Amino acid sequence: MLPADLRETLAMTANAMRDTQDPWWVISSAAVALHGGAPIAVGDVDVLMSVGDARRLIDRLGVVPIVGGASSLFRSTLFTRWETPPLVVEIMAGFHVAAGAGWTEVLPRTRVSVLVEGSVVYVPDRAESPRCSGCSDVPRIWSGFGC
Repeated sequence: MLPADLRETLAMTANAMRDTQDPWWVISSAAVALHGGAPIAVGDVDVLMSVGDARRLIDRLGVVPIVGGASSLFRSTLFTRWETPPLVVEIMAGFHVAAGAGWTEVLPRTRVSVLVEGSVVYVPDRAESPRCSGCSDVPRIWSGFGC
């Protein structure tokens, strides 16, 4: 059973994503929890989505992009934090990880629907993670998936 704060955050996230035009996914620890992985503490909810959908979502939610949040390991074309739900939702569009001498976009190829509080939330398939572009370079993105 998912903790109440995570269930509420995921339901709010699914509701916010209702008008998206492109696929989106919950990744990281929240995805592990949704897959029923070993008990894991979920401190926030990470969402991957397209840049166009992220721009529309940011406008609708009234949040602003965070500039300069890239690190030597991660970067996003567009990144923001939605702090209204019980857990912070980090919205990442055009998310890349450092891979060798360049950057690799993290873009799942699978999309599994999970029902949470009557809302559909999407996660990459558990089996995809080790083969997902960029995922093997940064195991913590897929912590719990066996990378």
